[in-house]
Amino acid sequence: MPLVRIDIKRNTDASYAKRLGKVVYDSMKAAINVPDHDNFQVLAEHDDDHFVFDTTYLGINRSDGVVFIQITLNEGRSTDQKKLLYKTIAEGLNREVGVRLEDVFINLVEVKKENWSFGSGIAQYAS
Repeated sequence: MPLVRIDIKRNTDASYAKRLGKVVYDSMKAAINVPDHDNFQVLAEHDDDHFVFDTTYLGINRSDGVVFIQITLNEGRSTDQKKLLYKTIAEGLNREVGVRLEDVFINLVEVKKENWSFGSGIAQYAS
């Protein structure tokens, strides 16, 4: 059950953030076997004063089109699976939405299964 947060600078295209989210969800399904209907996302747009990033950290030249993606998911995926996910997301965003590869910033937050409640105050994944 990933929870995806995508943050971008305010965009004139009202469908832009949702298109980013679709690519991320499709990438998670392809790279780390996220099932159908397991799609939970928070898509946020920010003005210049509330969207701060370094344009050259680690020698990567970022533009104002940078996309921050944070995915909270169950722990247990291998480093190779994570690398495939990063690559699949970046290439998908580039191909489908025109995001520069350098502008795809991804952070995974891994949690234990018992740290989820999908509703009704119940920890559905807790044993």
